[in-house]
Amino acid sequence: MVEAGTQTSGSVDPCPPPAARTGCDLVTVPARQGLEAVDILRRGTGEAVGPVLHDDGGDTLGFVVPAGTAEGWDVPGSTCTGTDGRGLRLAPEPPVEGSDWLLPPDEADPATDPAVLRRALGEAARLIAAADSCC
Repeated sequence: MVEAGTQTSGSVDPCPPPAARTGCDLVTVPARQGLEAVDILRRGTGEAVGPVLHDDGGDTLGFVVPAGTAEGWDVPGSTCTGTDGRGLRLAPEPPVEGSDWLLPPDEADPATDPAVLRRALGEAARLIAAADSCC
């Protein structure tokens, strides 16, 4: 799936207008960390969360991020897959067989800001580590 870790510049507009959407990348994380990150993002102070995919096996979540994010993504435990200019089309039907939308495109912002996602994934990892070590 996707690996992440590098800081992403805040200059990438995570919510381009529909006409400007030429594609997006997909950050994939283990489901437990991803679900925690979704909760963190949705409870946050107005930070946008874009569409989120989950696989039918329940092993991973995929966050839609702006195209070009994969070039600098290096967050441990995650992977960022670029579309290489092909563009991932966001439709009501999931783009990958064997997956479904946790947050469908019509109920979410166009994409999650990579810097915001990076912080949420880091916080989620710390929460999970603390929960796993407390007992």
